[in-house]
Amino acid sequence: MAAPRLLSGMGCVFEMPAALGRVRRPYSTSQTFAEVLRLPKRQLTELVFPLQDLQRHLLPESGPVLHLKTFEPSLEDIARAESLFTASARNRIEYLSSAERLDHAPDLLRPEVCFIGRSNVGKSSLIKALFSLAPEVEVRVSKKPGHTKKMNFFKVGKYFTLVDMPGYGYRAPEDFVNMVETYLKERKNLMRTFLLVDSVVGIQKADNIAIEMCEEFALPYVMVLTKIDKSSKGHLVKQVLQIQKFVATKTQGCFPQLFPVRFCWIFLEVCQLSS
Repeated sequence: MAAPRLLSGMGCVFEMPAALGRVRRPYSTSQTFAEVLRLPKRQLTELVFPLQDLQRHLLPESGPVLHLKTFEPSLEDIARAESLFTASARNRIEYLSSAERLDHAPDLLRPEVCFIGRSNVGKSSLIKALFSLAPEVEVRVSKKPGHTKKMNFFKVGKYFTLVDMPGYGYRAPEDFVNMVETYLKERKNLMRTFLLVDSVVGIQKADNIAIEMCEEFALPYVMVLTKIDKSSKGHLVKQVLQIQKFVATKTQGCFPQLFPVRFCWIFLEVCQLSS
């Protein structure tokens, strides 16, 4: 999953259509997002609101529905959140440090959100995309699974810290369980965990490691479905419904709404759900 290519030039200002029932108020956006806003409605929905796009592929008489309304940002909300990930002199976004153990982690007061997932789920690519508006922040992406071996801490302005956790499963660090379990259990300022799941194969045995830790420590967490452009719409709908059922029946701390990502417009999810 590649980060969106950012075009040179200044951001532009857009207004929400009155038909959406939102307050008409301009917000600055990156040029890339501004170009997305000019797409035809169906393409815009497919890129920015993939769950809404999937909903239309369900048969009316099929019974199950997708959770769409629990968290329903407007384009205006997304643009506002995007600005938090835009580096500037007043909004410093930078790599802080790495740690193999919690006692080596930076002692920070800001809220933290962490990203965790199976090796090769696309975690580093997603984080790289989030920081695409902060070009000085380097997030290394490797084609080989298990590249991330430490907890990597990134400052997102004055708002929060983003933590990239090592992947579990293939080529995971030998001390993965101790490292991650201690962090999840004892990190007092951890506000939200984003658990990445490969939408092509669904929840695997290895994913249960992270799910069980989040449940055991009563952590609020969200499932992010990656690689949604790698499946047919029919297969993706089937996977989403299966994972949604799993969340509803097998978890207590997981947010009921799933977050499929293709073009990585999840700025708002990270900001809002960590607050």
